[in-house]
Amino acid sequence: MAEITDSGTDAAESRPRKSSWRYIGPGIVVAATGVGAGDLVATLIAGSKFGYTLLWAAVIGCVVKISLAEAAGRWHLATGRTLFEGWRSLGQWTTVYFAIYVVIWGFVYGATAMSSSALPIVALFPDGPGLKTWAVVFGLLGLLFVWFNRYLVFEKFMTVVIGMKFLIVVYVAIRVAPDLGAAFAGLAPVLPDGSLLYTLGLIGGVGGTITMAAYGYWVNAKGWTNTSWMKVMRIDNRVAYLTTGVFVVAMLIIGAELLHSSQIALTSGDRGLIDLGVVLEERFGVVTAKLFLIGFFATSFGALVGVWHGVSLMFADFVERFQRERKTGEAVGERTVDEVASGARERSVPFRAYLLWLTFPPIGLLFLDQPFGLVVVYGVLGAFFMPFLALTLLWLLNSSRTPAEWRNGIVSNVMLAAGGLLFVVLCVQQVRDLPW
Repeated sequence: MAEITDSGTDAAESRPRKSSWRYIGPGIVVAATGVGAGDLVATLIAGSKFGYTLLWAAVIGCVVKISLAEAAGRWHLATGRTLFEGWRSLGQWTTVYFAIYVVIWGFVYGATAMSSSALPIVALFPDGPGLKTWAVVFGLLGLLFVWFNRYLVFEKFMTVVIGMKFLIVVYVAIRVAPDLGAAFAGLAPVLPDGSLLYTLGLIGGVGGTITMAAYGYWVNAKGWTNTSWMKVMRIDNRVAYLTTGVFVVAMLIIGAELLHSSQIALTSGDRGLIDLGVVLEERFGVVTAKLFLIGFFATSFGALVGVWHGVSLMFADFVERFQRERKTGEAVGERTVDEVASGARERSVPFRAYLLWLTFPPIGLLFLDQPFGLVVVYGVLGAFFMPFLALTLLWLLNSSRTPAEWRNGIVSNVMLAAGGLLFVVLCVQQVRDLPW
């Protein structure tokens, strides 16, 4: 595969003329998609076990994610090529890994996302349809919404979702009356006995999924396609992970104040948020508990819609690149990000085919116990994705594939290398914890 060297910087074509803050959008989508119900439970459990002690780990985690998402966005803007094309330039092995990953991951994640969206609705309306019925309904709603709407409508919807999540989670955190002194003390790096895995999880887990790779595609879908948008992208990305940081800190406060002091244990997985709803109702009344369940729903359904759009966009790019190379025997032409910006990918057959894959086969999993072997393969592939993303970006952004002025500096290299090593450790731990 030939190396990628064209920068594609027609800066005068789309240089922002208004305040950069007016253009923020893809970062909002990442924040709404990347923090799912499972992430919130993991943060709650960390707070319930160790109080505010691991707050510093949540802050470091946001800094690591800012660096990683910035690298993905910088690649798209600096080279004019999508991330998948960058991966292809590293060798055939990247295509093999991504092809297997995106098929199996999508199959299992689809069922997980639908169930997670249904849980709070079943709790809100216990006399209504059951969990599986609601799960199917939300899977179909996500399919129809993404199928018939382009990026700009999708972004507006995700802005509403992030607003609901932000206001409700922060409201509950304030309601439980945080101990500000203890919270500030939690910014000092301390590792209590038995906290190492929770610490690594807070740094590497919350907000760190395939949606980080999708960020560059959402940047292009927004219409940002060259280096004149670099400053805007960086502001947008920081807003995304500062918002994520607020979520994490708020959930850590809830875990510390509501659960740690009372020695209340949550169920692992998404059902832990139902447990928390019960505790909130006992302490603060029905209104607060119902609001929290609405926030839980916004978190879960926002993640579902975000993945339905973002990963389908990545899959469409993967198929288009692969098919074109097979026909011509050569790498695709220049400025491939323009195809994403035009909306052509969102109208393509591969995009819609993957939408169907995320929706209908997983519905079958809702009515069956997940096959043991599938769970293991899904876990292994998922564990390897974040190290794969961090280390390939480190490779791409230090090579001649990236124009010299946009290659990594010392800070970016340190952050990506540290993130890569962290994700490797988490990968090993996740694989060891699988039900072999």
